[in-house]
Amino acid sequence: TQLDPPDAVPHVFELEANYPNPFNPSTKINFTLARSGPAALEVYNVTGEKVATLVSKSLPAGRHTVSFDASGLSSGVYVYRLRSGAYTASRAMVLLR
Repeated sequence: TQLDPPDAVPHVFELEANYPNPFNPSTKINFTLARSGPAALEVYNVTGEKVATLVSKSLPAGRHTVSFDASGLSSGVYVYRLRSGAYTASRAMVLLR
């Protein structure tokens, strides 16, 4: 098999688990876009209310890292969702105070 060079454009969309998790008060979220285009990364509480928009713009294909500072939020489980084109993925994270 032939390996892609390190700067090759990825062929998959991926939303990774945030790190650290649980976190207090900030965490990092990594994701990979297979194509350039509009992307939205949003955070919701357990009742489905949007509490933060971390990304809402066109991004190039490749790996991206976004920091989330939850200083103004209470302890609990939050869901972050990535949307780009037809792709949508969600993961849960825990804020511990």
